[in-house]
Amino acid sequence: MTHSPRVLIIVQNLPVPFDRRVWLECQTLRDAGYDVTVVCPRGKDTGRFQVVDGVTIHGYRPYAPGGSALGYVLEYAYSFLATARLALKARRSGRFDVIQACNPPDIFWPLARWFRMRDGSRFVFDHHDLCPELFESRFPGGSPLALKGLKLLERATFRTADRVTSTNESYRGIALKRGDKAPHEVSVVRTGPDPEVMKPGAPVPSERRGRDHLVAYLGVMGPQDGVDVALAAADHIVHTLGRTDISFTLMGGGDSHADLVAERDRLGLQDFVELPGRVPDAYVADVLSTAHVGLSPDPLNPLNNVSTMNKTMEYMAFGLPVVAFDLVETRVSAGDAAVYADPASGAKGFAEALVGLLDDPASLTLMGKLGRERVESQLAWEHQAPAYLAVFDELTGSSRPSDLRRKDAR
Repeated sequence: MTHSPRVLIIVQNLPVPFDRRVWLECQTLRDAGYDVTVVCPRGKDTGRFQVVDGVTIHGYRPYAPGGSALGYVLEYAYSFLATARLALKARRSGRFDVIQACNPPDIFWPLARWFRMRDGSRFVFDHHDLCPELFESRFPGGSPLALKGLKLLERATFRTADRVTSTNESYRGIALKRGDKAPHEVSVVRTGPDPEVMKPGAPVPSERRGRDHLVAYLGVMGPQDGVDVALAAADHIVHTLGRTDISFTLMGGGDSHADLVAERDRLGLQDFVELPGRVPDAYVADVLSTAHVGLSPDPLNPLNNVSTMNKTMEYMAFGLPVVAFDLVETRVSAGDAAVYADPASGAKGFAEALVGLLDDPASLTLMGKLGRERVESQLAWEHQAPAYLAVFDELTGSSRPSDLRRKDAR
């Protein structure tokens, strides 16, 4: 009797199924007949061991000693050891045909090499972030030695990988150039939202908190994410332009959340800006179904310019127009569904772009419609999944007609 090919997916920076991209990947592989196991940190809905919708999840207790460079070293060392222990435990049920590691960080290639030597497992690198550029954005003027080390880890991960799945063409170019991969070894698999899950529902007027407009942010709140710019823009709108008809709800957690709450209070914006932290999906849906605009305030830097922002496409799935700085991959994702501020204009330019859009109801409606249509016709996961599934079918020798692969990917 033939067995289902086994896949181990390793994630360090988010629990599963909270990590939306990884969960979509898991579902795609499961629906195509793969036996999928995940090793990840525990989270609110992720325990020590569970099976969710046919996907086996092993979770380890997260350890995050702080946002310093040394803190990350300790966190990653701990995560590597915890992951290795659970991966070996999961292997007791049988060898893995494919190991997938998602970054950041770029530290799991030794584990992939061990599985290759022991079992002949193939290795897929799911390339989510540029770790050297991430370090530079978080620690400007940081240690050159640390940066060199990150570049070496990235190169080792690329060299170990049999295949790379990149989130956009810019990342694919880096895999080809910095990673020295052959073109056929790198596939673009965008993190497209599921339009059947992420779609506008009935507005909840109370979320506007008695004002005409609601503006939303959804995502991580780290030093490189620009939420401080969104706060500064809100300050300009309220205290300089004198606009009191706009409420802001900025959802998400991260290293900078506490500092952002303190900055909001210092600016006297408590009545205008809510920072609820990480929130349930139902709360996200209520806010995005009520909001008029989604914010992507990521500033221009070497990381953000070539990174695809998941929040941008999620706003579009909810039919929201976007205000963003004019970054290469943000423009690729949003197209005509966004208003783009000059990155050099800072918070003031971002604020003016936002106010100009809110004061133009026709553009709000049209851009929201264009964004939703773009998700449905091009960006949705159903359009990305066939390329992702093809990587695993090739590595495991699975053969299925292309039309069946498209059906399995849905």
